[in-house]
Amino acid sequence: MGEERVITAGSLRRHPLPQPGEDGDKEQRGRVLVVGGCTAVPGGVLLAGTAALRAGAGKLQMAVPRSVAVPLGLAVPEALVAGLPETEQGDIAETAADMLGDRTARCSALLIGPGMMDGPCVAALTAGVLDRVAPGPCIVLDAAALTALHGDGADAPWLHRHRGRVVLTPHAGEMAGLLGCPRAAVEADPLDAARRAAARFQAVVAMKGATTHVVTPQGECWSYREGTVGLATGGSGDTLAGIAAGLLARGATPLNAAMWAVWLHGEAGNRLARSRGPLGFLARELLAEIPAAMILPDLSA
Repeated sequence: MGEERVITAGSLRRHPLPQPGEDGDKEQRGRVLVVGGCTAVPGGVLLAGTAALRAGAGKLQMAVPRSVAVPLGLAVPEALVAGLPETEQGDIAETAADMLGDRTARCSALLIGPGMMDGPCVAALTAGVLDRVAPGPCIVLDAAALTALHGDGADAPWLHRHRGRVVLTPHAGEMAGLLGCPRAAVEADPLDAARRAAARFQAVVAMKGATTHVVTPQGECWSYREGTVGLATGGSGDTLAGIAAGLLARGATPLNAAMWAVWLHGEAGNRLARSRGPLGFLARELLAEIPAAMILPDLSA
């Protein structure tokens, strides 16, 4: 196993993000497609999509249940919002996978999962989308989309055809589902759980927690320990997943996107903790802190 290293401003300097040219346009910074949301939790897509733009992505599309498309379009005027068929419970119907082919083919980064609740339906939709999209876009699977990997998901052709381009962002409960083990076992050794999942699914894994571990399929390990307890709030995970998708759209590798996303998410929380207090800030308040957090501190001072 590789030695675990710490994610710091200094280590990120050795893993720089792609930077657009001064004369570059929004096409140069890539297009993110976020598939997610339901009538009960439409805000998860809003947070994830806005985070992708704050991380520097050039274009944003959001594919959501038809009944929430117009409100989300008004809330995020920078985005193109596509309304999809929905179930009686207000989730995206799994048949919508057939309608997403053109959009997924034209995106640089695809994020599935924010704000979705119906596990079996989401699993079928996720598998259907990834089975149809040709290898090319980088992919982030978050929240309910991770249920597609339960059971024999690790052996599914629709996952392996995207090998080398996938980032998974589970918390302890979701990791327990991925590995088919008790949550207590994950919490007892989250790094081991992240290593097992990265190897099994051949994806970069960002194992979220008080210490977040980023692990590659080859066993390369990084950790981030500087976050604030205030980050443990509703919508925070959607924001992290959106940052990762935005960085992937810009051309970052899955490892660099995961490392930087974890840092930016944590640093945004630290900025709010200093200005507002350690508890009580909201996930949506993290968004405005992301661009400034991308400016790494001058370590020579």
